[in-house]
Amino acid sequence: MEHVADPHLIQFRREQTHSFTIAFIVMTALLLVAPFVFYPVFLMQALCFALFACAFNLLIGYAGLVSFGHALYFGWASYLCAYAAKSWHLPPLVAILIGTATAAVLGVVAGWVAIRRQGIYFAMITLALAQMMYFFALRAPFTGGEDGIQSVPRGRLFGVIDLTSETTMYFVVLVIVLGGFLLIYRIINSPFGEVLKAIRENEQRAISLGYRTERYKLVAFVLSATLSGLAGALKALVFQLASLTDVHWTMSGDVVLMTLVGGLGTVFGPVVGGFLIIAMQNYLAQFGQWVLVIQGAIFVVCVLAFRRGIVGELGARLGIKL
Repeated sequence: MEHVADPHLIQFRREQTHSFTIAFIVMTALLLVAPFVFYPVFLMQALCFALFACAFNLLIGYAGLVSFGHALYFGWASYLCAYAAKSWHLPPLVAILIGTATAAVLGVVAGWVAIRRQGIYFAMITLALAQMMYFFALRAPFTGGEDGIQSVPRGRLFGVIDLTSETTMYFVVLVIVLGGFLLIYRIINSPFGEVLKAIRENEQRAISLGYRTERYKLVAFVLSATLSGLAGALKALVFQLASLTDVHWTMSGDVVLMTLVGGLGTVFGPVVGGFLIIAMQNYLAQFGQWVLVIQGAIFVVCVLAFRRGIVGELGARLGIKL
């Protein structure tokens, strides 16, 4: 018997795609004019962390896995990218790929160890692995210890595009980040993404339907780690620096905060959360340690007033999924 698709479901998906397309065009247009209004380095930092938050959201928002150690992939990709560019004198694209590949390998190892556990046990294993690699970064000679890897050359992309220009570097980062963003959107709206959502909602039922859930969760974990590594590698070239801050546990906390404030399980939420948190860190730096108090207050307000995050609440009020 020929299967007939539900017309209401088709219409719903069309509306979702239409809403995403409009929102993506608006976001892209704003980002294209942004460097002529704001400082490009600040925007590049926000873009890197927006991609980092989107990668983390793929794991927590769609697979339902809470990781407290995502700084592991972000930071070590930053280190390897910086080392490849400075010590091996490799072109920027190759250095970025090396950093991203490093994060993917670490994701496979950490995922294989952690994915067999659930809930708080999974979260604690990811944190323990990240802390172990943090202390290794502190002692390893090639990381520069507390000084980090400084004066990382940006080089020339494809041997032609000079990345020493802040504006040129911004548009290169923008293209890569938008590419990563679209890849994440494709993943969560693919059959693989639908299985992840089913596992998040009811893993036992997914198992009863014949899905090998551990494999799906491991793939999601590796994808999230890889894209986090891409963000870390970009950040190393933007600031021409890889430091212990990138692998510290507070970095993992920051990405959790970005995702929750923006909107857990939304497509655009982590982008908004990333820009908001980075903007606060930059423009409120004059308040010193009070920045952490202000961030905490904003987080409490979001939890109480915006239970679904900024974008989640906005989408609910407009009746669309963002």
